[in-house]
Amino acid sequence: MSSSLPLPAGAPVPSSPSGLSRKDVNTLGLSALGGTLEFYDFVIYVFFAAVLGKQFFPVDMPDWLRQLQTFGIFAAGYLSRPLGGIIIAHFGDLLGRKRMFTLSIFMMAVPTLVIGLLPNYASIGVAAPLLLLAMRVLQGAAIGGEMPGAWVFVAEHVPASRYGLGVGTLTAGITGGILLGSLVAVGINTHYSQADVADFAWRIPFILGGVFGLVSVYLRRFLHETPVFQELAKRRTVARELPLKTILREHRAACVLVALLTWVLSAAIVVVVLITPNYLQKVHGVAPALALEANAVATLMLTIGCIVMGWATDRFGTRLVMLLGFGGLLVTTVWFYTGLPGTPTALVCSYGLVGFFVGSVAVVPIVGVRAFPAAVRFSGLSFAYNMAYAVFGGMTPIVLTLWLQKDPLAPAYYVGGLAVLGMLLALVPMSSRGYVEAKA
Repeated sequence: MSSSLPLPAGAPVPSSPSGLSRKDVNTLGLSALGGTLEFYDFVIYVFFAAVLGKQFFPVDMPDWLRQLQTFGIFAAGYLSRPLGGIIIAHFGDLLGRKRMFTLSIFMMAVPTLVIGLLPNYASIGVAAPLLLLAMRVLQGAAIGGEMPGAWVFVAEHVPASRYGLGVGTLTAGITGGILLGSLVAVGINTHYSQADVADFAWRIPFILGGVFGLVSVYLRRFLHETPVFQELAKRRTVARELPLKTILREHRAACVLVALLTWVLSAAIVVVVLITPNYLQKVHGVAPALALEANAVATLMLTIGCIVMGWATDRFGTRLVMLLGFGGLLVTTVWFYTGLPGTPTALVCSYGLVGFFVGSVAVVPIVGVRAFPAAVRFSGLSFAYNMAYAVFGGMTPIVLTLWLQKDPLAPAYYVGGLAVLGMLLALVPMSSRGYVEAKA
């Protein structure tokens, strides 16, 4: 580790031998596993959106309105991310990364378990959707701290020469939560009849998620504080004022860059991975089992893509990976959506290919973590990322639901247009450089 501070924002990890040590591997493994379980808890909602709509809203409500309100509650989870992220990150910069890293997963596990036990609209009326909304708000606050916290935690542990691979692998672990959710949804819909799913089986994924999350809380007890934060604390260079105040005064350009990259990330994840299974069923009449199986393949390819993109940034640099990755996302997105529904084999293959290029979103935290100096890194990344995701990620399901009333190719236009934005952001000097210089 460097022996002098302040550490430049472009050096989020200590100088160490080129390989990953056993301790690095253990840290990365436990962090990725926790991220997988926590993101599973957050996204399992969308895989059962149709069932939840019927459980928590009146049966005589028009289907499109029920779906809109169901996705509105889903969006509430995104809208609450900034507040949770800012608070958790604030204390993460002041008290340490590990404590907040553990708190965030506890805050996710409990509401997930409660959702699985909630009575439905037929039992308690309007209180049912209100309680569901409250749980989603708590989940959003938790994930707001988890995602940036996980990226910073791992980035400050792994060797500099494996920075991209480390962050990319963690991102793959987080997106693995989507894969786990997809596989659980396939299993539930395969093992149970649609009547059983509507009656009781929809609760199983939420109860399992809550239990798994509490197990992850226990496992994170074995993680250690990051070397970077330990060095900052030792030298008393931990942020002395409210970190957010420093960010807004000195790091506005970094915030804008991270926010725009987050818009690209949210489009790729929310549209291609989370909304498309329901889109395939509603717009193209694809059987639920086939839609979910194809989504599982796409999510597996997304997980692989994150690792490949992270590794590639270490070898070839961030700019080239962004250009090729987001360019591939543009091409495969247009090919996929314009070719629907196609044959089952073609659907699975084309969905898998676009899923791989969705893995290009791994460059977002790779650039984002290095965009801020160590003393305010957690708060800076959390603020920019969560504010952007609250706006863009939260509104995307609602916008697309309305847009699809007019054009069935709305997902292709939306994701394709933002893939172009991602390519343009690759040309910004701060993206290729990976950091802004630390203030003296």
